[in-house]
Amino acid sequence: MHGLHARLPKNFVLEERLERYADAIELEPRRLAGRWLEACSPVGGPRLRELRLDLGCGKGGFAAESAAREPDVLFVGIDSEPVCIAYAAQKAVEDGLANLVLVPALGRDVAELFAPGEVGRIILNFPTPFPKKKEAARRLTHLDQLLLYRQVLAPGGSVVFKTDSQPLFAFSLTQFELAGFELTWKSEDTRADRPDDPVSWYEERLGRQGATVFGLEATPGPLTGQVEQTAELSLAEYLPEDLAQLSYVPHGMQGTVTNLRNLRAKQGARH
Repeated sequence: MHGLHARLPKNFVLEERLERYADAIELEPRRLAGRWLEACSPVGGPRLRELRLDLGCGKGGFAAESAAREPDVLFVGIDSEPVCIAYAAQKAVEDGLANLVLVPALGRDVAELFAPGEVGRIILNFPTPFPKKKEAARRLTHLDQLLLYRQVLAPGGSVVFKTDSQPLFAFSLTQFELAGFELTWKSEDTRADRPDDPVSWYEERLGRQGATVFGLEATPGPLTGQVEQTAELSLAEYLPEDLAQLSYVPHGMQGTVTNLRNLRAKQGARH
């Protein structure tokens, strides 16, 4: 689900990787809805205390680091890219992380994969922005998705969201408000404000490219009245007016920014 992909090594065979690390992959996740903690807790050991969902987990760096830090928490990493699942599963197996399970699925599947109130935290790390209006519903912070998260979050559960995209962050703030979420914290530089948070290779790479990471945590609050979409859906609407001052272009928005710069240059030439 990320907009930045690593090149595959020449000897990478997807099917072989998926088979080799199959112990960390759940291919029939719907059968576990409502009993993930029971099914994934170690035999004869203590029951895992909480389920956290890393939605769009990529190659699993963040999920693996989190699972290593909190061995009594079950981390479920979901991604739609089989290559990402293969890499993340490899990390889980080779690092001995029995509390990390990988699931090939889509964000819209969450209400089918988990029972109401089963998930303690949903983590959205650098999801694909899908900048065009017609693709807005595919964003993991779109109103429709946030309403799905409300269904599976436990009482007191939360959504943690991080992105290098200021336009996506600004759009997402409107969506969390519409979906009745209340912010626990908000940051326009999470690496400075939350230095102890686990960091994935993807975030490290973005940092080297000059990205600032925006982030928030939100919990479901009361829903009042009819919920309907009222926000601007094109991320172009959330870009600054003066694009010349934009020192960093978020991944997934290069084409949008280039097109806008060209359009505004033509408009300026006519005047």
